[in-house]
Amino acid sequence: MTTSTRPAVFFDRDGVLNHDAGYLFEASKFEWMDGAREAVRLVNKAGYFAFVVTNQSGVARGFYQESDVDALHRWMADQLATVGARIDAFEYCPDHPEGVIERYRRDSDRRKPGPGMIIDLMKRFPVAADRSILIGDQQRDVEAARAAGIRGLLFREGNLAAFVREALKLG
Repeated sequence: MTTSTRPAVFFDRDGVLNHDAGYLFEASKFEWMDGAREAVRLVNKAGYFAFVVTNQSGVARGFYQESDVDALHRWMADQLATVGARIDAFEYCPDHPEGVIERYRRDSDRRKPGPGMIIDLMKRFPVAADRSILIGDQQRDVEAARAAGIRGLLFREGNLAAFVREALKLG
C-alpha cells in the first residue's frame, strides 16, 4: 500500500443519505436523513473519500431516465456544498433483469449485491480498502461491501452523523 491511498466511506443513497421515497428522482421529493449532510462533512474532514453507490432500477423500469438521476445527484452535491461537504463521486446502476427498457434489462455486477460500483470506484481512486467502509440500509449493501473486500455496516435509523462518528471512531 502506498502512502497516497486514503480510506473511503461508500454511502448507499436511499434509506441512508435520504429517506427512501421509492423510485426517487425529483429534488422536490428528496428529504435528507437526520445528520446526513453533517455525516458527509465529517467523512471529508477525516480525510476519507466520500462516495455514493446506489441501485437505480427505476431507470430500467421506465419510471425515470439516467438524466434524472444525474440531475438529482447534481442537486445533492449543491445542497452538500452549502454546508461545506462534498461527494467525491456518485455511482449508480440503472440495470435490472426484469426492466421494461430493453437496453437496461440485464444482470449487472454493478447492481448490489454485486460489488461492481465499489470496485470501479476503487480502480478510479486510490482507496485504502482495508480501512474503508460501506454504509447501507439493506443486506444487499453489506453483501456488496464484503464482495468488494471492505467492511459493510447496516444503518437503519437515527442520526447518520452520530453513526458515522462511531463507525470511524471520531471524537
